[in-house]
Amino acid sequence: MNDNPPAIESLLARLCGGAITGKDYVGYFLNEHGEELVFAQRRGDKTARLWHSDADWEMFRVGDHSIRVDGALDGMITVDELIINRSDATWLSSCLAASRHLRPGRG
Repeated sequence: MNDNPPAIESLLARLCGGAITGKDYVGYFLNEHGEELVFAQRRGDKTARLWHSDADWEMFRVGDHSIRVDGALDGMITVDELIINRSDATWLSSCLAASRHLRPGRG
C-alpha cells in the first residue's frame, strides 16, 4: 500500500488530459451544473491554461483580461470562444489573481 497519495496535479492532468506538473499553480472547480473546470498557470508563461468539461476538455489560453462580459447579449460571459456562467467567471478570476505573480511582468 502506498502511503503517499498521488499529487493533485497528476489527478487533474488525468481528468482534463492536459500537461500539468508540480510546477503549476492549479485550481479545480465543480459548478452548480456538475461541470468541471481545471486551471493551470506555469511560472514564466504569459497565459494560463483552462479546461472545461462541457467543452470536451478543450484547452483555452487565459490571461488577466480574458474574461469578457457582453452587455449587448444580456451579459453573456466569455473566455476566448468559451461561454461561461457567473460562478465560473468568479472562480476563474480568483485563479488568475492568485497566480498573477507567476506571469512575466506581474506581481
